[in-house]
Amino acid sequence: MATKFLFFDAAGTLIHLPRSAGARYRDVALRHGLDVPEASFNTAFRTAWKAAAPPATTREPRPDDDRGWWQALVWHVLDLCAAPAEFARAPFFAELYHEFTKPGVWALYPEAIEVLTALRERYRLGIISNFDGRLRPILANLGVLDFFELVVISSEAGADKPDPWIYIRALQLAGVAPGEAAHAGDDPAADWHGARAAGLRSFELDRPRNSLRDFVVWLA
Repeated sequence: MATKFLFFDAAGTLIHLPRSAGARYRDVALRHGLDVPEASFNTAFRTAWKAAAPPATTREPRPDDDRGWWQALVWHVLDLCAAPAEFARAPFFAELYHEFTKPGVWALYPEAIEVLTALRERYRLGIISNFDGRLRPILANLGVLDFFELVVISSEAGADKPDPWIYIRALQLAGVAPGEAAHAGDDPAADWHGARAAGLRSFELDRPRNSLRDFVVWLA
């Protein structure tokens, strides 16, 4: 079948954090009177991230847009950083959650606009991402939201990559068969194997070995 629809992963594929997650945690923590080194926040975040089970697969929108899942992860980070008992966690989390939607926090990879501009002339474009509703304002801030016909996020699909359901749901919304779609992403399990398990062609983005410019060549 001819390829009609191209899906992209978001974080690590189209967008990235120029400063570490720990740096953002520290910025917000300092505004709330907590002084923890960036390196400590980064170590705690990586540990909490690896330990966190993915949100439940529901195959329908999860009611809180995964905010509760993120709060539990942030609580774990604070525990690992030995935040004092009197530290006001709820206001810190509320500001931190919003922090990651602010302009300037995320950046596009250098080739993203060039590649999206070239590909939308020949294909329909969409995103499949393990993210929540904050992704849309992030993409809007970066000036790329309008490139995408669909933005399929795990909190709304009720499944996280590599679960085949999020891919199947994206295909349903796009109205294309698996053989008519391709996916580009940077994560071997969630993106490469996940897409193939759902029947899509999968471009293995592996920076700095390659970039999204190689996706254009791969499609030719």
